[in-house]
Amino acid sequence: MGKQALLVISFGTSYHETYHKTIEAICRDLQTAFPDSDLFLAYTSKIIIKKLKKRDGISVMTPAEAMAQIVADGYDSVICQTTHVINGHEFYGMLLELRPYLDQIPSIRIGRPLLSGHDDFERVTDIMLQQVPPLSPVDALVFMGHGTEHHANSAYPAMDYYLKQAGGRHIYMATVEGYPTLAEVIDRLKAEHIRRVTLVPFMVVAGDHALNDMAGDAPDSWKNQLIAEGFDVSCMVKGMGELPEIRALFSAHLQNADDLKELK
Repeated sequence: MGKQALLVISFGTSYHETYHKTIEAICRDLQTAFPDSDLFLAYTSKIIIKKLKKRDGISVMTPAEAMAQIVADGYDSVICQTTHVINGHEFYGMLLELRPYLDQIPSIRIGRPLLSGHDDFERVTDIMLQQVPPLSPVDALVFMGHGTEHHANSAYPAMDYYLKQAGGRHIYMATVEGYPTLAEVIDRLKAEHIRRVTLVPFMVVAGDHALNDMAGDAPDSWKNQLIAEGFDVSCMVKGMGELPEIRALFSAHLQNADDLKELK
């Protein structure tokens, strides 16, 4: 049996505390699930890679650099798990970085992003509803998703539907860069006569978006936009990667990894 590399690919974070709670925890759980594989970590954000190097002297590889190292180290196969939430630009850009190495490594298999099928939506719905405190008729919870112009953004309104079908009447999904927007959710909150709102990141890592765009003190943070609209607001700054059940889903995806040659 040849050598197998376990490559974990994340957008990345420059916040050490959330790194340990999320990305590092995912790596640890995947390493436990695949004990005969050697772990490699790569980030897709070159901005974060550069910041970590300049500020902290920490070197993190890009996916291409990690694959080059894996080839140089003589591995025969790679199992790769992304920590992305949806099958969007970041995921397909990652695949493009990996494809050139198909001629050099006989087997490259890819674990899909968190939301990649109906069963994923149902499971994530159950997991996230378990994190929701009891809500009175005037309380609501709003998840902050990233969002994108890619058609995979449809996962976010779909998630909103799944949550409501499972009983989360006053649970809403909004996105930073896609649909639904916070403004659209605010209209729905007003129509439902909501007075108190809890904000929670729907992101694997509670990094810059969660700490600043959601819970920050700037006037345009989601917290302060909602306060300006008359709502009482609280924030739960906790990345989904902190939840063992979410990490188990990533492990399950890697157990059912797809051959890179077959991914389009």
